[in-house]
Amino acid sequence: MPTIVVDVMPKAELLDPQGKAVAGALSRTGRTGFSSVRIGKRFELTVDGPVDDELRASVQQIAEEILSNSVIEDVVNIDFGDEAAEPTED
Repeated sequence: MPTIVVDVMPKAELLDPQGKAVAGALSRTGRTGFSSVRIGKRFELTVDGPVDDELRASVQQIAEEILSNSVIEDVVNIDFGDEAAEPTED
């Protein structure tokens, strides 16, 4: 059963309080060399059948309408597992 991975990140122009907190923790604990941290979400969708064009279109729609909040987030990648990671169109 194939697994489709969807990556969602906050829009670049928005603040990321969680990322800022992690960046501060890195600095406080002596881990240097990191200028910023952004925290996103990863979704894994297990498919019962083959991954075809219809399913790909459905996953794209699900990612944009259900898995992400288009006001504050971007779907940055959908990996269908049968090829190299496939960046999504903005």
